[in-house]
Amino acid sequence: MKLLPQEIIRKKRDGLSLSADELTDFINGIACDEVTEGQIAAFAMAVFFNGMDRRERVALTCAMRDSGRVLDWKPMNLPGPIVDKHSTGGVGDVVSLMLGPMIAACGGFVPMISGRGLGHTGGTLDKFDAIPGYQTNITNEKFQQVVRDCGVAIIGQTADLAPADKRMYATRDVTATVESIPLITASILSKKLAAGLDALVMDVKAGSGAFMPTLDRSVELANSIVEVGNGAGVKTSALITDMNEPLAPCAGNAIEVQLAIDYLTGKSRPARLHQVTIALCSELLLTAGLVTSESAGKQELARCLADGRAAEIFSKMVAELGGPKDLLDSSAKYLAGAASAPVVKTVTAKRDGFITAIDTRALGMAVVSLGGGRRRAADKIDFAVGLGDLAALGGNVQAGDLLATVYARDASSVDDIVRDIAVAFTIADQNNGSMHPLIYPAIRAA
Repeated sequence: MKLLPQEIIRKKRDGLSLSADELTDFINGIACDEVTEGQIAAFAMAVFFNGMDRRERVALTCAMRDSGRVLDWKPMNLPGPIVDKHSTGGVGDVVSLMLGPMIAACGGFVPMISGRGLGHTGGTLDKFDAIPGYQTNITNEKFQQVVRDCGVAIIGQTADLAPADKRMYATRDVTATVESIPLITASILSKKLAAGLDALVMDVKAGSGAFMPTLDRSVELANSIVEVGNGAGVKTSALITDMNEPLAPCAGNAIEVQLAIDYLTGKSRPARLHQVTIALCSELLLTAGLVTSESAGKQELARCLADGRAAEIFSKMVAELGGPKDLLDSSAKYLAGAASAPVVKTVTAKRDGFITAIDTRALGMAVVSLGGGRRRAADKIDFAVGLGDLAALGGNVQAGDLLATVYARDASSVDDIVRDIAVAFTIADQNNGSMHPLIYPAIRAA
């Protein structure tokens, strides 16, 4: 017998396990508006306090995936696996822009459904919005066509993919239940699995700029996603990567797009960004069965960068989705980047010493304060603003050395932001040696 939504909530409130049928009924009720916002909030809070076992998490994720359309790639007879990567987000995390074309150049097909930034983390879609004409809101048919023709398409979530997640997330966002690991797992994976994936690699950040507050929680989330992804029939693995400092030496929208172009064309490949990008790409190639070892994956990736295939695929994808055909050759003409920011300020060290800590979240919030991010979902983005020349953790600096360059729209609040950025860098007499691993060992299915 089908239970009423309130009876399903009561069971979870009392710490009981929910069946797959009960979870499917509840999620279908969300998708068709039969379940109220109050009931969603009560369910989310019950899960927040009582958790879910592995079987429940798989059932919840599959129910949310199946609340809308699941893309079917079989009729297209693509000569490679359907794969993707997802990150919990951070500051200067521009990996997706390079990873998609690089994986496509190695034989994968990447239907990447990304999100916008909210809070201190930058959003992949906001970066692409900095490219004139680029369309992130397209039909599923166009999406599949671009993936077929280019090997990769990076867009936003379409209305009929995992629609229950949209309602549930909106309620979680205003009821202090966003941090629930079972609900985070289902939210991330339902959208990814609705894209019809064969393989997925998750990048879970840890550190002062990460979504999860501690390394232990990052490990818990990574394990949950790997267990549930594989339980739902998609080969899934995860890497935990460091976010105790920005991944790239810049943060913003147009400035990060320019960095991605420079990376793909070989003009500039910052070491931290390069290591994480290659690690995630090689892990995805291995998980998808496109290579037999990490070293073989790294060799393939080196070739696709050296011969220009990845850059060519990026350029083709941009053009197919409405952007300029000559973006790679004429990026300065199209991107409202740092060169067009009217106000440029430098942040310098006040004393000699070593940079022993960076408040990465504060740097992300500085970009938001400049107008390069959102405090509310409806806020508009200024693509030209951002931070550049970010100093690295562990660096030895002298008084007056550059810590960051601020690119701003106007001078009215820049001085306050400069002060906030200066405080984000802790400078001490001695290097405390407490450097964190950049990439932790991979988490894979048991």
